[in-house]
Amino acid sequence: MELFDFQVITTSLPEFWRGLLMTLQLTGIALLAGFAGAVPLAVARVSKNRWVSGPVAAYTYFFRGTPMLVQLLLIYYGAGQWQWMQDAWQAGHPFWLLFREPFFCALLAFGLNTCAYTIEIIAGAMRNTPHGEIEAAKAMGMSRYKALQRIVLPSSLRRMLPSYSNEVILMLQGSAIASAVTLVDITGAARNVYSRHFAPFEAFVFAGLVYLVLTFVLVGLFKYAEGRWLAHLAPRKAGKKLEA
Repeated sequence: MELFDFQVITTSLPEFWRGLLMTLQLTGIALLAGFAGAVPLAVARVSKNRWVSGPVAAYTYFFRGTPMLVQLLLIYYGAGQWQWMQDAWQAGHPFWLLFREPFFCALLAFGLNTCAYTIEIIAGAMRNTPHGEIEAAKAMGMSRYKALQRIVLPSSLRRMLPSYSNEVILMLQGSAIASAVTLVDITGAARNVYSRHFAPFEAFVFAGLVYLVLTFVLVGLFKYAEGRWLAHLAPRKAGKKLEA
């Protein structure tokens, strides 16, 4: 008896390919939408006005404090119990049709989840902005808005790269729960292969290898970005002499 039946994988490559495309679509769109929403909300998160920062803090606390699978199931299965959603369904509003689509529900859950984490990452980087940069902006006569636009945010977005890389990788791996709402991503493809060929070892080992390759590519891309935009923060090499 063979330890690993490669024929199961070769005959299932088209299904794994479609699952890979689904995973990349879900992860990529969710990350883009989450990042776009996180930047302005992170500015609100660091505000000293509690009426501004409070609602954002509550949002991040909920989505960071509950499992993403629970959030996905609440949106996919629980949306029909909301009164305004029932009214939209009875009125034949097209908005209701979106919540009937598992792709939209998964995208909404993933986007809201990664947005919450990204808000805290950017807000933390903004709080740790070197005081000298802020003082230099004031000395040049910049307003608070201009300093935020030209100094604080660009500096924070560069320094957040190491932390944000972890969020991107966790989002990629967390997208495996999409199969819980009938979407055929990488994990969903592995489940289908398992049920069809009764080969769980081959199906899930190959799925794990695909996730491993994707993670390796992401790590390489972020290392390149860090080397390009954070080179000035790297420690000096031992023994390197300062020029006179």
